[in-house]
Amino acid sequence: MMLPNPTLNLSGDRFTVRYRIAAAEGARQIAEAICLEQTVEFPADLVPAGDIGQQIVGRIESLEPVAPGVSEAVISYAVETTGFELTQFLNVLFGNTSIKPGIRVARFDLPESLLNRFRGPRFGVQGLRAHLNVSDRPLLCTALKPLGLSAADLADLAYRLALGGIDIIKDDHGLADQSFAPFAERVQRCAEAVERAGRETGRRAIYMPHIAGPVDTVVERARLAREAGAGGLLVSPGLVGFDTMRRLAADDSIALPIMSHPALLGSFVTSPANGISHFALFGQIARLAGADATVYPNWGGRFSFSQEECRSIAEGAAVPMGHIRPIFPTPGGGMSLGRVPEMLRFYGRDVILLIGGGLFQAGPDLVANCRSFLATVSGR
Repeated sequence: MMLPNPTLNLSGDRFTVRYRIAAAEGARQIAEAICLEQTVEFPADLVPAGDIGQQIVGRIESLEPVAPGVSEAVISYAVETTGFELTQFLNVLFGNTSIKPGIRVARFDLPESLLNRFRGPRFGVQGLRAHLNVSDRPLLCTALKPLGLSAADLADLAYRLALGGIDIIKDDHGLADQSFAPFAERVQRCAEAVERAGRETGRRAIYMPHIAGPVDTVVERARLAREAGAGGLLVSPGLVGFDTMRRLAADDSIALPIMSHPALLGSFVTSPANGISHFALFGQIARLAGADATVYPNWGGRFSFSQEECRSIAEGAAVPMGHIRPIFPTPGGGMSLGRVPEMLRFYGRDVILLIGGGLFQAGPDLVANCRSFLATVSGR
């Protein structure tokens, strides 16, 4: 059968993706397969000539060995293949190839013609600093836990945490709309508690509720949170979708900072030979999807991320991406107050330090523990 060969009038603009290919031999064949799989998903010898074969099909720009048994392929794609939508961009980025072993997305580079279709973070580093009126130090964050406390008990915790000087008090990601702490009641109580503490201290603190839920409730919960006085949102894109997070960030009727949580995303990054790199997933993709801060487990905690992987996330959160703002790396996952000086040396000032259970373990006086945290970060 002879297929039509349309003239597509494409712009010629292309974006590039760096893939790490773990293969002792046959790297070029694998790269060629990626070019087809991520675009036409069609036998190479049947692809129409002309614009489809020359522009729609991915193009190998370079292929070099980078380690024993590992090559890096730089493959470019026509920007039009994305439909200029985040969902289809992610599909072209990794789509079907994510099912194949031994292939990992290392990073991507987008031209202005594609970047300009995405708003990215509403606040970013500087905007979130202005939102909190903190210009010269790392931000402090903690989580309301453990799961099972009532809305009233969580609000009491939120009050004490804000009284002690924590900038961002977020829901633990396990909090949803459970009977023991229903969403609407929890948000109302916690937002009021944090606002009351702010009046007493003269410092701005914000409460970020976790708004994951059935797809038809997520935007409604975000708007309820804003009406209740919440100062931001905790979003788990692995649960609700990256484009849902983008939708929330772009909604002018919500207009709140967003912190991205890594729940359900771990398997993308934990194998060095498969998936998506820490740099691309928690840095670049989180920014395209509108996060203002990206949560991940710091090295040396209860998870397996290495120091170098954490450094790469911080780099992905800040790498130049046109108008897409840099965002805050937010390391957590079993951190203690004793680790704060080390984290300050490693990350510098543009970081959100997330300590949850460690604040409770530091001593019986939670407010005093928070004040000690603040003093360490402030150099007092």
